Amino acid sequence: MHGGLPLSLAIGSARAELSSLAGRAAVAVTSRMVAAANLVEVAALVGDTARATMLAALMGGQSLTATELAFLARISRSTASGHLGKLVKARLVAVTRKRRFSYYRIASPLVASMLESIKAVAAIDVPPRFQPRSVRDDAMRFARTCYDHIAGQAGVAIADALAARGHIVLTGDGGEVTESGKRLLARFGADLAPKSGSRRMFCQPCLDWSERRYHLKGHVGAEILRCCLDLGWFKRERDSRALRLTPAGRAGLAETFGVDFSGGVRSTERRAALTG
Repeated sequence: MHGGLPLSLAIGSARAELSSLAGRAAVAVTSRMVAAANLVEVAALVGDTARATMLAALMGGQSLTATELAFLARISRSTASGHLGKLVKARLVAVTRKRRFSYYRIASPLVASMLESIKAVAAIDVPPRFQPRSVRDDAMRFARTCYDHIAGQAGVAIADALAARGHIVLTGDGGEVTESGKRLLARFGADLAPKSGSRRMFCQPCLDWSERRYHLKGHVGAEILRCCLDLGWFKRERDSRALRLTPAGRAGLAETFGVDFSGGVRSTERRAALTG
């Protein structure tokens, strides 16, 4: 007898328990191996220069054809189609077919966040490398689309101003729109009602790779960009993620958000945002 059980039963029970533990361990190891394999696959897909160039172009938030993406990546259309097929299969890119054309876009906000995070890490040079600045670089650093929200100096300035005036509260993990912020954004024209069935973050900080500070993403960030484009405050630059600030936008941002680009962001609001 062993613990009140016949020895044969005790041994059988112990074997069953060991078998169960071994099974769970095997499942855990297999899961880790699958996750590692998926990580390697995604890294390999993103790591190719041509595919990375096309993904960066799609981070502008617009749907582009294989021909347009091939032009931007400086490869043939057939080569671009092969790359895009791999990205679609991996669910990094989604495709919509209309008549004779196929339009490609970033598959989800999760993929966009991953790509922007990679860009933020890539922007950290150790040691710093000298890279001549161009007019195109300066335009991208001033204002650009980051998937479906505003990034660059303009995006950070809007987030700073909203935070400084108590319209939003941002932490490293998330964000919240206050009651005054809801009223302000509603007057601005933003639709703050989340889409039915959407699990997207409502308001969230996004680390800006060029400014090394936060701009806004999520539903709120997308609505701010939509309104700015609808109002003609920003215009998309051709074949670029850069956004051009219009005279109407310069006046509108100053009046609505307190962001004055005639002499930079108002220093008092920037200080408040930095210490808040």
